[in-house]
Amino acid sequence: MTVLLFILGVLFVAAGIAVSIALHEVGHLVPAKLFKVRVTQYMIGFGPTVFSRRRGETEYGVKALPLGGYVSMIGMFPPNREDHGAVRASSTGMFQQLAADARQASAEQLQPGDENRVFYRLPVIKRIIIMLGGPFMNLVIGTVLFGVLLSGFGTAQATTTLASVNECVVTAQRQAETGQTACTAEDPAAPAHEAGLLPGDTITAFDGREVTSWTELSGWIREAAGREVPLTYERDGVRHDTVITPLLTERPVAAEDGTAAVDDAGNTLTEEVGFIGVGASQELVRQPVATVLPTVGENLQGIAGVVINLPQRLVDVAQAAFSSEERDPNGPMSVVGVGRIAGEISAMDSIDVESRVATLIGLVASVNLALFVFNLIPLLPLDGGHVAGALWESLRRGVAKLFRRPDPGPFDMAKLLPLTYAMAVLLMAMGALLIYADIVKPVSLF
Repeated sequence: MTVLLFILGVLFVAAGIAVSIALHEVGHLVPAKLFKVRVTQYMIGFGPTVFSRRRGETEYGVKALPLGGYVSMIGMFPPNREDHGAVRASSTGMFQQLAADARQASAEQLQPGDENRVFYRLPVIKRIIIMLGGPFMNLVIGTVLFGVLLSGFGTAQATTTLASVNECVVTAQRQAETGQTACTAEDPAAPAHEAGLLPGDTITAFDGREVTSWTELSGWIREAAGREVPLTYERDGVRHDTVITPLLTERPVAAEDGTAAVDDAGNTLTEEVGFIGVGASQELVRQPVATVLPTVGENLQGIAGVVINLPQRLVDVAQAAFSSEERDPNGPMSVVGVGRIAGEISAMDSIDVESRVATLIGLVASVNLALFVFNLIPLLPLDGGHVAGALWESLRRGVAKLFRRPDPGPFDMAKLLPLTYAMAVLLMAMGALLIYADIVKPVSLF
């Protein structure tokens, strides 16, 4: 059963990513057709064609390698120079020949009547809209899915009902030094255990104050170290009163993301606070729609930070993959890593089905936001590279007009093909590294 759930989780996320890629390409296709550009192909995947069907002037299909997709539009590269319909010959250098071949292939797609339907003749703003259509679609998908996640399912929040009650207190220092998790005769009894609390009890009052949230209760406990205080709890609908003395103990300092904070040397930071030895149960709490956009913004900020530091992040991944170092859970992952995490989430018996589905939806939403940010990188063959080329053309023409110089014409993107190929090789190498790392040294989130 666990294996089946693992497979279902992988298939769920794989299907979500496939649909996201298909809609990304729709984001390019729709504005291209609205602006009358002739679109010859809409394909999901690369390599040999598995299935295709022609409708009108466009061939729609699926290819063998599900590694992305593309929309093929005529006239992506302008002629070297238009002079009574002729194209000036390029020089014979290797890079120049690449550009010449691309121009020739682009010219061979033209048919009578296509003169005003080529991509490079569009106004700059329309070209930018076409190229941003794909990333924008990923942004919309990610935002909608986060809306479903936050307002439909809710986010996991700690409740005042106890999920666990420790029998003893093991200091953070001893845990770090020995890895101890079981109680020994040397360890003091946990205050909650001594007070008679059990998993499933709901704490309703602490030190004479009504408890309304776990965060509030945690703050009171931390401040009450060494002081005997009254505590009220409910068990099976019956009220019980007891007294408890929070123990002053060394506990890890919580970082903003809820994990243990560390110093520059990687050592866990600790502080002495009141502690009773309990863990809170979690429940999904629906959030207002107003929280969706701020949540999306926070995720985009985090993803942008990863992308900006991508070279160093990849170095860290390589070091972890070929050594005993642990992977950074906030670092980049391949689709293999995402699929493995999806499978682990689906197979977890410790959380209910609703929470598992919600987590998988959040995973697909995060992938879409990552696709949005990554595709905005201003380098070919990414969408951001085409946008950068269009903006450069606009700037160049604007400067020429300002100084009353001849119009330099469309910017020749074909000249950047060597950079495009180099970038494509780097992307494939990056993908291979991440896949290898996700197999031999996967990210551990649990």
